[in-house]
Amino acid sequence: MPKLFEPTTIHHLPLKNRFVRSATWEGMAEADGTCTPQLTRLYAQLADGQVGLIISSHAYVTQEGQATPWQLGLYKDELVEPLRRLTTAVHDRNGAIVAQLAHAGCFTNQKLTGKPPLALSILDSKGAKWYREASASDLDELPAQFARAATRAQQAGFDGIQLHAAHGYLLSQSLSPAFNQRNDRYGGSLQHRARLMLAVLSAVRQAVGRNYPVLAKVNCADFVDGGLEIDEALQVGRMLQDGGVDAIEVSGGTLVSGALSPIRQNITAEEKEGYFRQAASRFKEALSVPIMLVGGIRSLYLAEKLLAEGVADYFSMARPFIREPHLIKRWQAGDRRKSTCLSDNLCNQAARAGEGLYCVVERKLSENKRSSKEKGAL
Repeated sequence: MPKLFEPTTIHHLPLKNRFVRSATWEGMAEADGTCTPQLTRLYAQLADGQVGLIISSHAYVTQEGQATPWQLGLYKDELVEPLRRLTTAVHDRNGAIVAQLAHAGCFTNQKLTGKPPLALSILDSKGAKWYREASASDLDELPAQFARAATRAQQAGFDGIQLHAAHGYLLSQSLSPAFNQRNDRYGGSLQHRARLMLAVLSAVRQAVGRNYPVLAKVNCADFVDGGLEIDEALQVGRMLQDGGVDAIEVSGGTLVSGALSPIRQNITAEEKEGYFRQAASRFKEALSVPIMLVGGIRSLYLAEKLLAEGVADYFSMARPFIREPHLIKRWQAGDRRKSTCLSDNLCNQAARAGEGLYCVVERKLSENKRSSKEKGAL
């Protein structure tokens, strides 16, 4: 039976265990996307905490694709050297790290980019006021932009890259019949809707070479009216596998999916954990590449169970590592208590307020303990 703490390999990349830090926006980069010492320290903590594979926060491949303030960037050569210091810090601690590449599409922030968000389709007259519909030439240029960003990631020392094709970002939008209602070669049938994604994968693979790990994060479903559903998502998975992707992280939902968004709250019981587990199981049955399951994993027991049942090969977490960057080290040492993460999403509010990502609950507890000690010393 496979074990959670056994070493494995994803396309020449050795990993010490089956736990993955899923891409998490930290709000700690400079305004132009430059990596900061603060970010480097955070990733060093994760490597010290024995996370098997760290996936960086979404790095925008072109300035027009920026989603959030203080977001990591890979759109220009000047960003490489600061990122090299980050990857060196991870490698000095025997960690492995992959860069996630993204373009936010219609979810880009016009205040940051200075341009209207790029949409696959303008769906109504209101949308025409706020978005710019991508021309075929706009989409033709995107594979080269992703490929240049992938080359920069490789130069910066990342061990691989992950293409962000989930959560309603641009590549996800291109796959979704809800977001993509085009009538040209990039719209219509699934084969046409997948054209952009496959072109990006091909360009990236050509840029980084055959031996460099290329992963993808995809939606199992969009959870919006008329959106991508599991059957088509599985077909996308097969196309990506045939196109040379080395592992697939299964997620779901978009920024407009309400309670079925990628980041769900109130994960208070085991049945609420691993909320994409059924979809991941179907990907696992249909494909031969490794499958990563993200979404609400909180307990070592559940990860062990899902691995034994063949639901997924790797288990990705995001919010638990915000509160406990050393969670995997704790579990491996024999402390099997579940993650202390409350899934309250207060950490995201702190980042959006410009404070950088941190666990609000944990910080308050630490401050209260420090205050009690100071009072006791008086």
